[in-house]
Amino acid sequence: MLCGTTSPCLMHFEFVLENPLELHNVVLEVQDINDNPPVFPKDSIKLEISEAAPTGSKLQIARARDLDVGMNSVQTYILSQNKHFVVDTKSNKDRYVDIVLKNSLDRETKGEHSLILSAVDGGNPPKSGTVVIGVFVIDMNDNAPVFSQPLYNTRLSENAALGTSVIKITATDEDEGANGQITYYINHLSDNTKELFKIDEHYGEISVIGQLDHEKSSSYEMEVQAEDGGGQTGHCKVVIEIDDVNDNAPVISVKSLKNQIPENITPGSEIAVINVKDQDSGENSRVSCSIPTSLPFQLQPYIKSYFIITTTRSLDREQIENYNVTITATDGGTPPLFSNITLNVQVLDINDNSPTFELQRYAVYVSENNKPGTSVCFVRATDPDWRQNGTVLYSLVPSEVSGVPLSSFLSINGDTGVIHAVRSFDYEQFRNFTVKVIARDNGSPPLSSNVTVKVFITDENDNSPQILYPVPDGKSLMTEMIPKTTLSGSLVSKVIAVDADSGQNAWVSYQIIKSTDPGLFTIGLHSGEIKTQRDISESDNMKQNLVISVKDNGQPSLSTTCAVNLLISDNLSEVPELKDKTYEDKNSKLTSYLIIALVCVSTFFLTFIILIVAVKICHRRKPRLLFDGAVAVPSAYLPPNYAEVDGAGTLRSSYNYDAYLTTGSRTSDFKFVSSYNENTLPA
Repeated sequence: MLCGTTSPCLMHFEFVLENPLELHNVVLEVQDINDNPPVFPKDSIKLEISEAAPTGSKLQIARARDLDVGMNSVQTYILSQNKHFVVDTKSNKDRYVDIVLKNSLDRETKGEHSLILSAVDGGNPPKSGTVVIGVFVIDMNDNAPVFSQPLYNTRLSENAALGTSVIKITATDEDEGANGQITYYINHLSDNTKELFKIDEHYGEISVIGQLDHEKSSSYEMEVQAEDGGGQTGHCKVVIEIDDVNDNAPVISVKSLKNQIPENITPGSEIAVINVKDQDSGENSRVSCSIPTSLPFQLQPYIKSYFIITTTRSLDREQIENYNVTITATDGGTPPLFSNITLNVQVLDINDNSPTFELQRYAVYVSENNKPGTSVCFVRATDPDWRQNGTVLYSLVPSEVSGVPLSSFLSINGDTGVIHAVRSFDYEQFRNFTVKVIARDNGSPPLSSNVTVKVFITDENDNSPQILYPVPDGKSLMTEMIPKTTLSGSLVSKVIAVDADSGQNAWVSYQIIKSTDPGLFTIGLHSGEIKTQRDISESDNMKQNLVISVKDNGQPSLSTTCAVNLLISDNLSEVPELKDKTYEDKNSKLTSYLIIALVCVSTFFLTFIILIVAVKICHRRKPRLLFDGAVAVPSAYLPPNYAEVDGAGTLRSSYNYDAYLTTGSRTSDFKFVSSYNENTLPA
């Protein structure tokens, strides 16, 4: 009352003292005590606020008045506990107190809010004053449609028929009238989704309008909007899971493939990487793969849906040169679906096989007198390797045959293995020889093998019988003497012949083809012994000439002839003069030879007379040989390369002779040859 709101409250006085007179100014400060409570202008206040008012909106309330000053005046305002309003304590306005909207209002939730605002002073004890504030919320279309749940989840089989109901969603709006009428929409549909689903605008039921495919999309997510009549909207999310049906077989794709592998590839080597996918899901997509167990390969899981194919054992191209590996993939659906793919793997050749001949040894028979260049034989070696590794080249191992290089006898075609004769063979020179043939492939490094070829020269009847006795020189006349007393069956002479051929080609036979007296003599077919067929009589011609044919057993047979001259006489005095049978020789050397022979005869004339007389006395009854000229009969003459075979026409025992010289003409001398073989003539 004294000072109002002024502070400090001072009162001024003048104090006069008499005797002595003094004047003093006195200032009295009246100190306030908290004896007045805060008082609002009204006990209750009614306010209106729109439910659409944003947070932070302010309501102004007249401040409370406290007559006290200083700390005893109103120090703070306290608002009763509520969710929507607070007092702005930072406001310094002297006339109003700001009540701030902390949280948005919703008339549909609470249409009226009752608040108590208290003003408290700073006294001790403090005093306070209150006012009741009634806040009425003005209704607005501030409620959007609200779905029963923000997220709807549902499942649907991918083979669902058209028109199938997927799910029904509902939204509510607390507003009334047109603001509470809700219409449903699907927002932001893709082209694919538009063709699959639709929603009933009034009832919110979603149904199928297209063919679903889990493999294209396993789920669909869509936003459904509910809009009221005032334009307020609400939203929710609908997730539709598409349940898989096992309608897709596994798909096999080859990511890496070695379709050509060497046959010496190490077991465990990787040859292919494959990927197997099944567009289905869950058990329907669980895939198992397999390959035939009979193949030298195995299938191993790698990572995720990848598999690798590796070798399990060594390969042999010569047995199997390519493999068809069939991979079968089966899913876990019911019923299961499967698919397969075939990989062709070719085995590349390695030169791991040497050429092999068809025979371990070859025996070849070649007729002599063959033409040079004639095919002797054909050797064949096979190599199961491929191309150049299996290409076989033939060659002969250098060697010698009787000191002559083999190349002068045989040659071989390096490509075909045909062995040719380089020259004509002669059985009488060599009968067989051995050659080694090498077969070498064309690999790297090359492999080879060899085989022995034994070449046998077969005999051809290309040699006529050769007469050893009598000597067929054609330049002398040989005459054998036969006693007149020779009996039937007596051996008077023998023709000796050989044939350089072999086997039956060397079998000789003897035959008298011409004789002075055909019935007097006969000759052994195979022995060549000339014997009398009957006793010699006085009427028989003294000179007997035989023409002997010697024929071999070849096909065709070859033959030769010789002449045997026999003289039937007991002594030389009975021998008629023999005509000179010598052939005229144009060569002048013959005259020289005759002169030398004449000198020799003259020199030893007397000696030979004595010898002849002795022969006549001692060997009167033994056969004698009369030779024209000094020609000796070889005792062991055989042609070159002749092999003596019993029964082939040679003598079975040796014959030894002594020669004696007697008088005769100037161009002819006689030699009496007496045999030391006691079996020559019977006693």
